Amino acid sequence: MFDPVIAPSGTLLGLLQRGRGDGTLHALAAPRAEALAALNHCVLLDPRQDWRVENRSLYYARLYLDLHGGLDAIEAHLFGAEDVFDTEDSRTGLALSVLGHLAAYGRRDALLLLRRYAATGANWAWALDELALRDDDAGLRTLAEPVLARFPADAEGDAALAAAVRDAFEPRPWRLWAEDPRERVGARVRAAGERGSFDRWQRQMRPTGPRPGWSVQAVLDWAQQGLERGTELHGPAARCLKAVAGPEDRPAIVEAARSGPDGARCAALHYLAEARDPAVLDLIETATTDPSRIVSDTAVSAFERMCGEAAVDRARGWVQRPDALGASAAAVLADRGAPQDAPLVLGALRRTVRSEGPDATALYALVDGAGRLGIGCAAPVLRHVYRETSSSELRGRTARALAATDPTYATGFAVECLWDCEETTRELAAQHAETGDVRVAERLRRLAADPAEEAEVQTAVRNRIGPDLQV
Repeated sequence: MFDPVIAPSGTLLGLLQRGRGDGTLHALAAPRAEALAALNHCVLLDPRQDWRVENRSLYYARLYLDLHGGLDAIEAHLFGAEDVFDTEDSRTGLALSVLGHLAAYGRRDALLLLRRYAATGANWAWALDELALRDDDAGLRTLAEPVLARFPADAEGDAALAAAVRDAFEPRPWRLWAEDPRERVGARVRAAGERGSFDRWQRQMRPTGPRPGWSVQAVLDWAQQGLERGTELHGPAARCLKAVAGPEDRPAIVEAARSGPDGARCAALHYLAEARDPAVLDLIETATTDPSRIVSDTAVSAFERMCGEAAVDRARGWVQRPDALGASAAAVLADRGAPQDAPLVLGALRRTVRSEGPDATALYALVDGAGRLGIGCAAPVLRHVYRETSSSELRGRTARALAATDPTYATGFAVECLWDCEETTRELAAQHAETGDVRVAERLRRLAADPAEEAEVQTAVRNRIGPDLQV
């Protein structure tokens, strides 16, 4: 999947792509045709940086309901010729999830589209999972034969069917079909389920690969051999060293961390960092300048995993470095630093936004740190990140930091956050939004009554609802 092109944050499309609450509010105030065009653009071209941690489907489904939007664009997208050639989940997953939410809200046209796509579409498994949560037994039973027809009645087809049954995210349809009295349906699904269970048992019992010998040198050799084969084993090797190494082995491990081959060096660095060895911080500093990318990256990763005051103290000296170790040191101070480290965290936050922009990965820890340390003068840069980032996960973290640092949050961004695409952000807004705003009172009532809303959000809403806001 190509990186999405995100429109400017001041446009309707840019707001909707980001999943901001203002996107919904602006869409409802815009001409309906313009709002629906922007909404369809978002649903058909997934704007998320990472669909595994960012939510959009409920946000877009609610807007379809509010705009009384039709589903012609989604239908054309799902059943177009491209579905035959581009079978990646990322092409249709968001659209199918939106249809799932619309079906849950009672939109029968969405339910019928899901059934049709489950029977004929390339991403049928995703559609079937959506239906498993929303469709009735009768509707699911009608899909048994179209789905099973995808798997030829031969050894290869039976193996693929067993894998599909075994790996199904929602097992309800398969369980229904296993009860079907027809031989070609029920018996075949039951046989596939039994084979899948047997395959799982075999994988659990079968050794997954070579294992190290029971000595420090054998473990280091194993880590090096794995790297030479293209497999990074320094994490598991470090855990093995913890089991086999004694005090007498420390000199050999330190020497491996200083000058061993790359795989063994990485394993030794991880082990010494977890053991909080007094020599490891100097070894990490040296390793971060190594020409080998895997050694330098592992050194930084090992430092980030360290606990204890020694690591925090060393981070104070490294935080100004213009390299990966400096960024890691800033993250350590943001996560574990003391109040006196607030200026260092603020400086790192400002530098990162200036040099890398509002979507930088390093901002996640720094934003959290600004909130944890209560850095009030960080509010302006936090507001900039909130407005501009295309990551709804980062925006949610920024909103939490603003709640701790910005006295205007309750009457400002918290109101908008009640319409945000992320449930954790809506929950935060429900806890802080100023109820004197008439929009807040009405939105809290709607969230409390919405069956699709997350339980945590509804709990926060009901904790805010008083005698003047009864639902």
